[in-house]
Amino acid sequence: MSESGAAGTPFEIGLVTFGDRSVDPTTGRELAPRTRMEHLLEEVELADQVGLDVFGLGEHHRSDYSVSAPAVVLAAMAARTRRIRLSSAVTVLSSDDPVRVFQQFATLDLLSAGRAEIMAGRGSFVESFPLFGFELHDYDALFEEKLELLLQLREHEVVRWQGRHRPSIEGSSVLPRPLQSPLPVWIAVGGTPDSARRAGTLGLGMVLAIIGGMPERFAPLVALHRDAARRAGNAVPALAVNTHAFVARTSQAAADTFFPPYAEVMSRIGRERGWPPMGRPQFDAMRGLRGALTVGDPAQVTEKILFLHRTLGMQRYLAQLTVGAVPHRALLEAIELLGTEVAPTVRREIAARGGAGPGAGGAGGAAPGDT
Repeated sequence: MSESGAAGTPFEIGLVTFGDRSVDPTTGRELAPRTRMEHLLEEVELADQVGLDVFGLGEHHRSDYSVSAPAVVLAAMAARTRRIRLSSAVTVLSSDDPVRVFQQFATLDLLSAGRAEIMAGRGSFVESFPLFGFELHDYDALFEEKLELLLQLREHEVVRWQGRHRPSIEGSSVLPRPLQSPLPVWIAVGGTPDSARRAGTLGLGMVLAIIGGMPERFAPLVALHRDAARRAGNAVPALAVNTHAFVARTSQAAADTFFPPYAEVMSRIGRERGWPPMGRPQFDAMRGLRGALTVGDPAQVTEKILFLHRTLGMQRYLAQLTVGAVPHRALLEAIELLGTEVAPTVRREIAARGGAGPGAGGAGGAAPGDT
């Protein structure tokens, strides 16, 4: 899908993962990094085979996640797949060099025959800032400046650029050039109005991450994104919605499989950020139609995605099936069910409504992850 959705564009369903390798609450063991990498390749191969549209891979610099260099892993995935689009989810652009980001994903685009995407965000964790020598008080300025440079790089082979946080570029060629023109860039938004407004003003798709609260509370961000695009004279950009999700053959199996690793991760992160521990009653309430989770049997997951489409009018749905140490066999079954049972029904229902173009559904809008 291009950054600007088009009426009649088929609705897209995909996956995002951070390559979680946290402790399995059922065994007490942590997955080895090499094993997690092997599992990631199995997951993307299956997602490609069952007809899912996109696979997004997060960037983290923590011991509980296995991927710090998404472009490298995505390149391995390109060699194992044929049609699925390959995206970062997200590239922490604030602490990276836009020139290297562009070169890496242009290379990935060539290797994958035009399937690469960049999902740029500021990141939900901050470990990369001291690691790469950046100051947290420059959080916003770094992202804004580096995004500006990244967009110049994809438009022009020869670049002249000056900024505050990176040495100037005086007419250098930035190579290779990608197969796609332009290379798709999405902005990941976790709930910040300025981020939604920025994406719309730049005419970029927005990935909206819903990890808590009722989906309808995000409709103003979608409207803000689209309104900013119109005011800037841009076509209405595409919208993707990302939620934590899981699917199994029965609703009970989905909940019982997903709850232990999900609760372990959310409670652990909660201790860092001052959230209360995650309990089963709260988890079950979040599985409702107006909750933040998309967890259930194929019919329930289908219903939830269609509800999100009615409410927000997105053109792409991204399921984050791995929040913590989800058992690999159950995860593969979830991918298969999502591709063979959920996705065909969702696409058929949305096509019957008039397609997945901008404005289809409700508040409509634009493109998982910055805060």
